[in-house]
Amino acid sequence: MVEAHVSAHELVAGRYRLLEVFSRETNRLWWYAEDVTAQQPRLVAQTALPGPAAEDTARRVTARVVRTSQTMRPLCPGQVAAVVDAVVEAGTLWTVTEWIDGTPLTEVLAEEGSLHPVRAARLGLELLDVLQAAHDEGITHGELSPGQVFVRDGGPVVVTGFGLAGATLVPRLTAPSYASPEQARDERIGPAADLWALGALLYTAVEGRPPFRDRGRPDATLKAVDRLPLRTPLRAGPLTQAVQGLLRKDARERLSRPVVREALNRALSEDTDADREPAPAPRLRGAYRGVRSAGPLRGRRMAVAVGAPLALVTVAAAVLAAAGALPGTGTAAAPPRATGPATPAGRHTGGGTPAAPAPAATPSAPASSSALPAGYRGYSAPEGFSVALPDGWKRLATSRVSGLAYRVTFGRGGDSPTLAVTYSERVGPDPVAVWRDDVEPGLARLPGYRRLGAVRAATYQGRRAADLEWLAGSGDTRTHTFGRGFLLGGTRGFSLRFTTPAAAWDDTANRLALKTFLGTFRPPKG
Repeated sequence: MVEAHVSAHELVAGRYRLLEVFSRETNRLWWYAEDVTAQQPRLVAQTALPGPAAEDTARRVTARVVRTSQTMRPLCPGQVAAVVDAVVEAGTLWTVTEWIDGTPLTEVLAEEGSLHPVRAARLGLELLDVLQAAHDEGITHGELSPGQVFVRDGGPVVVTGFGLAGATLVPRLTAPSYASPEQARDERIGPAADLWALGALLYTAVEGRPPFRDRGRPDATLKAVDRLPLRTPLRAGPLTQAVQGLLRKDARERLSRPVVREALNRALSEDTDADREPAPAPRLRGAYRGVRSAGPLRGRRMAVAVGAPLALVTVAAAVLAAAGALPGTGTAAAPPRATGPATPAGRHTGGGTPAAPAPAATPSAPASSSALPAGYRGYSAPEGFSVALPDGWKRLATSRVSGLAYRVTFGRGGDSPTLAVTYSERVGPDPVAVWRDDVEPGLARLPGYRRLGAVRAATYQGRRAADLEWLAGSGDTRTHTFGRGFLLGGTRGFSLRFTTPAAAWDDTANRLALKTFLGTFRPPKG
């Protein structure tokens, strides 16, 4: 695997500031980056070339990558990454793309282990659409792998890496485990090689491991792909025949695109549990969140002081959820609480004047126009926001700072999960900086505090946002919190913070609750 011989904040090509590695694959690193010239966020793929590149080779490689992306994008709107620049420096290809609102499939699989065959079939159909558009144009991807596929919560996958195949003389630049046998033999490749890679990707998605493991050296891995028999898939279910048909060593015997499409559609229709399968929860740990933002990324901080008494307002994804209490007048803020049991009705979540007894979350119009999961009801708060809550949840506590900020906590009480909704009129333009520089130092003082992954820039309902996820406490009292916030414009913003006992974080009910809260929350109109 390519190593990061560069440091965070180093400039590539004099203009792309590398911020943080967010995904790795054999011979490739993905970086969050900033274009300091255009003052725009970017993603940068770092790919090691097989040897020193002469000037004409570098020019040919970079031109091919940019040109192929430009050709593919109109053919598959929204499904092919927009390459804005490509640079070769010191034997490394740096491919610069616009931000993608999705998570690399490598990250999804690292967190979930494997995908349900129905979900994998849907993903396969989306990839097949992109490949068919490329093949009809005479373009072979040749480098398809989980690291080149970004999964989005609200749309089809986005594919990167077009133009890499054939840019150098090596059979495969990245991820040799997904090379086709003909590619492993360094033979001329065509659409059948992409169909093999699709089969290998589907195999990995359902089995949780590639059909041919990485052996540390590209030549050894390629030899295994060419010579070793396929390990029989055990979890593919209705996808078994499609996967095995795509992974036939002889390219002439591989399934054609129409047959593959029919097989994937059949897998969807034959699985009687498909409609009951819960939608996947958002990527919360080590996940990539795209961001659509204007203006510079650096040098921006969110103002979190709302008068003397206001504690830190944590941006959980753009405006940070209050990491501590929103105290009343005349009382210093308590240290931020990362989690902890919900406070009883009529109690304040921080210091200061107790709030009035908490009203029950009575049903009202659904927070979303789409059907809510069974056992959920829409709730409209007097403050103007709305969200769908599970049956039995109520408004546990409310804290206010005279018109400038408030925090409302929902739950069943006791040690059960809670949702905290925070509003502030004193937030700045960079939610990531607030989490990292203003909020986390306070969280770090909590017993057992541990951040999970990096602070992630995000978009939420078309607004700038940031995510922070952490653990706190110990033993039976250890808790797990995911925070997301977003900017409304000006200096106003909301944040959401979902907390559960750490041991119950991955429970189906909690995953559904988080997905529902994020999917149905609506800020006040106007």
